[in-house]
Amino acid sequence: MSTALQNNLAHETSPYLIQHADNPVHWQPWGEEALALARAQNKPILLSVGYAACHWCHVMAHESFENPDIAAVMNELFINIKVDREERPDIDQIYMGALHALGEQGGWPLTMFLTPGGEPFWGGTYYPPESRYGRPGFVDVLRAIAKAYHTDFERVGRNRQALLGALNRIPQRGDRTFGADGLAQAISALAGITDPVNGGTKGAPKFPNASYLELLWRGGPGSEARKLMLLTLERICQGGIRDHVGGGFARYSVDEQWLVPHFEKMLYDNAQLLELLALAWQETKRDLYRQAAVEVVEWLRREMMAGDGHAFAASLDADSEGHEGRFYVWRPHELVEILGLDDAEFVAHSFDIADGGNWEGQSIPNRLGRDDLEPALDIGWQDLRPRLIAERARRVAPARDDKVLADWNGLAIAALARASSVFGKPDWRDLARAAFHFVAESMADGARLGHSWRAGRLLKPGLATDLAAMIRAALALHEANAGGNYLDQAIGWAEAIERDYADAEGGGYFLTAEDAAALITRPRSTLDDAVPNANGIMADNLVRLAALTGDERWLQRADALLTALSPAMAGNVFGHASLLNALDLRLHGLEIIVIGKGAAAEQLYRAALDQPFPSRIVFRAESLGDLPEGHAAHNASIGSEPAAFVCSGQRCSLPAGDTDGLVATIGSMRASG
Repeated sequence: MSTALQNNLAHETSPYLIQHADNPVHWQPWGEEALALARAQNKPILLSVGYAACHWCHVMAHESFENPDIAAVMNELFINIKVDREERPDIDQIYMGALHALGEQGGWPLTMFLTPGGEPFWGGTYYPPESRYGRPGFVDVLRAIAKAYHTDFERVGRNRQALLGALNRIPQRGDRTFGADGLAQAISALAGITDPVNGGTKGAPKFPNASYLELLWRGGPGSEARKLMLLTLERICQGGIRDHVGGGFARYSVDEQWLVPHFEKMLYDNAQLLELLALAWQETKRDLYRQAAVEVVEWLRREMMAGDGHAFAASLDADSEGHEGRFYVWRPHELVEILGLDDAEFVAHSFDIADGGNWEGQSIPNRLGRDDLEPALDIGWQDLRPRLIAERARRVAPARDDKVLADWNGLAIAALARASSVFGKPDWRDLARAAFHFVAESMADGARLGHSWRAGRLLKPGLATDLAAMIRAALALHEANAGGNYLDQAIGWAEAIERDYADAEGGGYFLTAEDAAALITRPRSTLDDAVPNANGIMADNLVRLAALTGDERWLQRADALLTALSPAMAGNVFGHASLLNALDLRLHGLEIIVIGKGAAAEQLYRAALDQPFPSRIVFRAESLGDLPEGHAAHNASIGSEPAAFVCSGQRCSLPAGDTDGLVATIGSMRASG
């Protein structure tokens, strides 16, 4: 056995694992060597799962994993394995599922106890070093679990069998999908759990769950659901969860007003919120949403470029100098030193920065309850903000996890491509193209993709989420007329995901590839997490692929997927919001086909792109002959070019020759269908 009993994380690529390379714990990376050690020594496995930006992961590390006495107990009783959940979401999904099956609420750090075969038999999340807050002390837990493993064979075996049964359960497969009435009921149900004052789900903490907010948006103009989506986004943009100085959004708010965030910033949150900001601005034209979107992209450029400057890093830590949020909070005297008295008073009044603060004696900038200040901010704030950014850059910055994740980059690329069209920002589309080409080229794994890239090393094979999110990105760039062979790339990846990830029994997709290293089960969850589930992303992709290629097999696959997973959607609307969003596109989406060349055709195309992207698919062609065979408009008579058709299912409108006609046709088709 080549792996010695020492800490073996120093040569890993994950910044999270490297953070633990100097711990006195004999951490091992996940793999057969670590499992073999457990078998050879007949020791249970302590599996610790976290991520670089996780505050409570840092707390447990400082309290326990850096403590030589606690580490000695861990090393004596267990083989200790450390996993980065972002690098190995397949492992995280399996053992988080086991924790839920134990009736425990999930979260990170995830602390699971396994047999030497990797089978879970007990677990929890954060444990303090000594008993407090109603939680048992970590050392007490370690000794009790190790004793149970070696002496209480019946209990350990019973737990093991029950958890494996839960993990291997095949989900119920549906035989008919939701109709429009079922979808409307689902949207109404989500509106019912939404906080009518602060937006988001009722109570605290509050997460900016993008799939749920998009489904509220799909309630339609003027609906209660749409109003609640806009209210939520307004409060998020006003709250402390938004970094009003540097741009971007933190992971979540610990309170119900969106004031106090956990300060880590994740690529996936900001990508999805960028799309929602574009939708909100399209409807309201409020500067609040436009400026927040601009700041997200500024932040991406300034702080998140990775992959040799072409793609995006995963996250920024919550902590700096050992304190959560220190990089982001302010005191009034700091503003005076930077801006002078008058401008400091303006900023302090506008952003709730006062003596005594609004959080632990300091102030988190926010604009909650300050709607009347929007016009004044347009005039003065944007001239002052760069000075605060420059001063803040002198502080010790939070650590950055600079690995490039294919799925999270896919979400960011699609968001940039779509927002570039909404806001008229062609440079955002260029940013999206550069990141796309980095992932497609540097992270290629044959016909598929790897999952994580850092320092020239690629972790592969990739996951279903990687292919699904990058197909989404390719289709967004194709619809945005970004040039290149994005549609061909999307088709190739779609064929790969059908070949290597499709779940014939369950009807959806496994998370891992057919040829991936075996785990105790092959993860097949359909639930959205902080990012939409691969099944939800792919259902939307398949509907778009069918419209853009004319290939009926993609639509058949979309219908089969939505039908098979209908019981899951009915049983948990919130957890399957991305699938319901795809269902809405399937039932109510419009395909807009623009035919012709020259400036007039470009105006029609611009008008098509101005329609909200969740509910439209745009096909650009120079002539009718460029349409796929079998397309509903293929044999239409358009008279003169340019012209635009609007199609829903197999029904197409008469051609519109100008933008007013196209907008009127879209309105008519939506009203009738």
